[in-house]
Amino acid sequence: MCGIVGYVGNKNAQDFLISGLKRLEYRGYDSAGIVTLDTDGGATLLRAKGKISNLEEKLAENKREDKIGIGHTRWATHGEPSEANAHPHRAGAIYLVHNGIIENYKELKEHLTEHEFKSETDTEVLAALVNSFYAEGKYPLTNAVVQALKLVKGTYGIAVVSTKNPEEIVVARSGSPLVIGVGHDETLIASDASALVGHTKQAIYLNDGEVARITKNSVEIKTLNAEPVSAKVEEIETNLAAIQKGGYEHFLLKEIMEQPLSLAETLRGRVNLEQGTVRLGGPGLSEAELRKIKHLIIVGCGTAYHAGLLASYYIEQFTPEITVETVIASEYRYRNAYIPEDSVALIVSQSGETADTLACLREIKKQGTKTIGIVNAIGSTIAREVDGGTYVHVGPEISVASTKAFTSQVIAMVMFGLTIAQAKGAKPGTLRPYVEEIAKLPEMIGKTLQSVDKKVQKISKKYKNYEHAIYLGRDIAYPTAMEGALKLKEISYVDANAYAFGELKHGPLALIDDRFFELALVPEGALYDKAISNVQEVLARGGHMIVVTNTDFALEVDDVIEIPGEIKLFAPILMNLVSQLFAYYMTTAKGYNVDQPRNLAKSVTVE
Repeated sequence: MCGIVGYVGNKNAQDFLISGLKRLEYRGYDSAGIVTLDTDGGATLLRAKGKISNLEEKLAENKREDKIGIGHTRWATHGEPSEANAHPHRAGAIYLVHNGIIENYKELKEHLTEHEFKSETDTEVLAALVNSFYAEGKYPLTNAVVQALKLVKGTYGIAVVSTKNPEEIVVARSGSPLVIGVGHDETLIASDASALVGHTKQAIYLNDGEVARITKNSVEIKTLNAEPVSAKVEEIETNLAAIQKGGYEHFLLKEIMEQPLSLAETLRGRVNLEQGTVRLGGPGLSEAELRKIKHLIIVGCGTAYHAGLLASYYIEQFTPEITVETVIASEYRYRNAYIPEDSVALIVSQSGETADTLACLREIKKQGTKTIGIVNAIGSTIAREVDGGTYVHVGPEISVASTKAFTSQVIAMVMFGLTIAQAKGAKPGTLRPYVEEIAKLPEMIGKTLQSVDKKVQKISKKYKNYEHAIYLGRDIAYPTAMEGALKLKEISYVDANAYAFGELKHGPLALIDDRFFELALVPEGALYDKAISNVQEVLARGGHMIVVTNTDFALEVDDVIEIPGEIKLFAPILMNLVSQLFAYYMTTAKGYNVDQPRNLAKSVTVE
């Protein structure tokens, strides 16, 4: 969601702050701002509503050579998008940027009567609170921040500077990520390591409840209880090419087309075709522990939830003695759900920072249940807090709509299920077909993308003026239909909803008219004939039907998109590529911002 950057060193702070904020544009935002400090106690505060380009126009008229500063892209929570509500916020000598939500800001605000509030935000309350401890000189900046945070309820990732000491930045986190980049005679901060790429490869990932005082040559970390913390410096694995468009018009199209390579990275070293087995070392479970598993909970939000649901269909096929339960994190965190013994929870998140999923992880751990992360972002909070885990290694996802992460999340979870089945003594002949198709998937994804691209582009333009869509599927095609509908609605703003084919007669058939088109996923398999009957139900009521299939399709429908038939078991993975391309091309035909859809953010770090 919101993005934070900061710099202290010998270079131009404004230049880094603007370039860093541009790297974080993908997270979603509605305003942006920076502040830099000079050595004489002055500050240059620049804020603008809308895109960073608006901020750059102000910067062109206010160029400074300052060597320290902080910046922010805001995704509105308290108060409308406006320049007044944009960060940084000032209180006395304090300037502060903040990701997260201060839940008790109204209560705190009532006691801050000496500050004249100029915004509607909870963040300005936090800035005023820090200043209330700092202004009289009783506390140095770090201690003033600590005293303020001890009164705060909610989540935060903050960076604070003071005109009284233009050589230090104080940062802290609880629930919102912060990364400290360690360079030569410079220190950088960001809410995402992508903003640091090209400046340094050395990073310190701040943990919840930690506060750091940063100068150009030092990083001092303590807990809120003043206990020193030994900083662990880790290497940033992302390279500059991975966060650039690489010749594609949009990041979303690049990330769709990267899936042959990204899935190959997920599989690297984990598939043994000769033996027909898979091996996941990350979960850290012994053979005995794997054999004991009787109940598997898969926790995720949005695309991660759909990935978990699709994976659950497969896991049930080769581990029938296990109950697989896929849950929506934002709901599950508030349920009084009983977790039986011999359970394991898969915690699924591309960013590793999803607030609702992280809350579920912590609640599940309290019950003594083993947690396994299925995460992309290395060093993320979920990756650090789970008992074991598997990185999917798809590289950065810049576009808000997740694509390549979905594919790899599904296969990573399926491989975890195969690992359980192997430990429980499943016959190799039973599992081999799954393993062989998994190994072949990267090649077939590339072949599918190449074969359907132009046709999907043509068909999507045909339907660009529709405002309603129904996605349909049975069995393993149903979660895939859900994911396809989500992609269409989140970037093209079409009212797209997914239904299991068998549910049509229980209500959704009433929707069929000329305002709607229907996209049906019909893979070859045991339920093919039933799906054909369901398609006929829609056609009989005047539906406008697009069918995606991997076999000859006999019915007369508006459009048929055929995918290669070599993949049988995992055909929905290939069908999902069609849904991704369809959403992409429909959105570009409408002229909307593909990578940064309205009202949405990439990493949802608030509830």
